[in-house]
Amino acid sequence: MIRRMKGTYDITDDIEYFKTIEKQIDRVSKLFNFKEIRTPHFETRDLFHRSVGEDSDIVSKETYDFKDRGDRVNTLRPEGTAGVVRAFIENKLYASKSTPQKLYYYGSMFRYERPQKGRFREFRQFGAESFGSNHPSMDAEVIAYAFTLLKALKIKDVKVHLNSLGDHESKTMYEQALKAHFKPHLDSLCKDCNHRYENNPLRILDCKVDQNHESMLSAPKTLDYLSDDAKQHFDSVKTYLDQAKIDYEVDHNLVRGLDYYTHTVFELKVSKELLGNQNAICGGGRYNHLVESLDGPPTPAVGFAYGIERLVVALKANAYKISKPYLHAYMLIMGEAARQKAFALTQRMRLGGLMIDQDYMEKSMKAQFKQSANHNARFVIIIGDEEVKQEKVNVKDQQLNTETEVSFDDLYMYLVETLTENQNDCKDCEKGAQS
Repeated sequence: MIRRMKGTYDITDDIEYFKTIEKQIDRVSKLFNFKEIRTPHFETRDLFHRSVGEDSDIVSKETYDFKDRGDRVNTLRPEGTAGVVRAFIENKLYASKSTPQKLYYYGSMFRYERPQKGRFREFRQFGAESFGSNHPSMDAEVIAYAFTLLKALKIKDVKVHLNSLGDHESKTMYEQALKAHFKPHLDSLCKDCNHRYENNPLRILDCKVDQNHESMLSAPKTLDYLSDDAKQHFDSVKTYLDQAKIDYEVDHNLVRGLDYYTHTVFELKVSKELLGNQNAICGGGRYNHLVESLDGPPTPAVGFAYGIERLVVALKANAYKISKPYLHAYMLIMGEAARQKAFALTQRMRLGGLMIDQDYMEKSMKAQFKQSANHNARFVIIIGDEEVKQEKVNVKDQQLNTETEVSFDDLYMYLVETLTENQNDCKDCEKGAQS
């Protein structure tokens, strides 16, 4: 038997969790006036090497690279921002009269890493990017956007962890301070930390192996090296969050793992009861030079990304109630003439917006009743050859425990009117009835 690839999974029983998250993403994105963008699942390898960074773990250890038949080296996208930036430049979205350009995406990403709870080699990511504004209120809006999604999903005890890497001047000064600090400790730090020391000392702070090393705990803080402009920007971001009553905590150890971040960086964390010690559920920040580094015009930008699988784990741990799938009606059929007529009636009602199914297995009536219950059908419609002759059906209302004879011509309107009288679950069929 051929099995799925390691680090991938099939979405079966959990599909309603994913659909619920997607629905809330769409709803919250509209509230914040972010428009959806869809980019390819693979790009040229150079895009990620230039954006994410040659020395990042993602590029150096985790990307899926492959040559196509034209001998071009491509990469399955390991994250969403680089592809959106490439699309922003290539499609000249920077020339739009609508600024800032506010975009969001949802889709599969691919990283060759060790599978664990909530982490896979193919995983789904929701992210957002805002291009064109350097104002600190946009940093705050993006954080509020990410924060609001968790509120929409009824996840409580959310804490925003906040820090600033500062502008180019600030980062340069801070990197020099880090190198001076870690130089006496290199012999006791891991191989990756020694490599990062030479190429990108900020990444040392991201190390999981040496995270409790004494040199890590006593390392200089980014906020001590901010330029006046960078400090003013960060203070303004905090003021906007205060005004919006969004709870945050300044986290001096937060640096994020990608080269392109400048100024504000943040993570959203939930309670450890939901996700354990690895309770960061969303991360992002400002990246004012990435567009320019990929041959676009100088464009300030800020964004974030969610791992959808971790959101699903959090929803389950939070005992989020998922609506049970249901049908408006299920057709119980006896005889071939009845089957043909039922097929026609079913199609007519579906075009009117009713969710309806029928027996296709020629099961017994008892088995068909069980099937209607399995589908959580409100109505059971019984049709046999005798009903075909009389041009009527028996309709059992499982909710009200009633049974009614209804003509073929009146069946659709009977179901619609009964549904709209007793419950608000037939908005689509109401539209169909009026058309």
